[in-house]
Amino acid sequence: MHDQNRHARLLALGLAMLAGFVDAMGFLALGGVFVSFMSGNSTRLGAGIAQPDHLLAALLPFAVIVLFVIGVMIGKIIRHKRKNPATVILSFMTVMLLLAAASYQTALPHIPFLFMILAMGSANNVFVRDGEVAIGVTYMTGTLVKLGQRLANVYLGEARHDWKPYLFLWCALVSGAVMGAACFYYAGLSGLWIAGLFCAMLVFTARKLDKEQTLTKADTAS
Repeated sequence: MHDQNRHARLLALGLAMLAGFVDAMGFLALGGVFVSFMSGNSTRLGAGIAQPDHLLAALLPFAVIVLFVIGVMIGKIIRHKRKNPATVILSFMTVMLLLAAASYQTALPHIPFLFMILAMGSANNVFVRDGEVAIGVTYMTGTLVKLGQRLANVYLGEARHDWKPYLFLWCALVSGAVMGAACFYYAGLSGLWIAGLFCAMLVFTARKLDKEQTLTKADTAS
């Protein structure tokens, strides 16, 4: 995170805020199942399997995990096939979130979650380096580990400031979750319109990031 340029950091903060917003709405609507935090869903799945009386309750987190993986696959395919992957992935996410908002009033109440989960899964392909996720924007365990390590470095007299980006990233997700929860209490899943429009705004930052990365590859090749 600390070695990313300005546009990458802004986009990461925006995506983390968006993930917190959408995840909080999904968590409240699904009664404690996440749409972007799969570690929590995996724990719920394991607990449900271990308790025969709650076995049916394990089906929901399992279905969410499967959809999330499909979303990750879609994001990976986009990154492989497009020269401007961040822009296309953010555009895909925007469409998914707007479809989720539009389908909220349909007779099929679970359709919005399908689109929400696919959007959150694909988001993890925005920041990729050497084929691996460089910045996790839908989960914060790794970010908090890095924050703790950097703070330990400060105590040990090493780097003084490289802990701040990780703290800001965590704060972005938490603040997004606060806004998502507040919005859900007032408007239900209609608040997904806000998420979709915010994601559309992030597309412009993604375009700048793609252009910068294209220029960097061109310079490296020359």
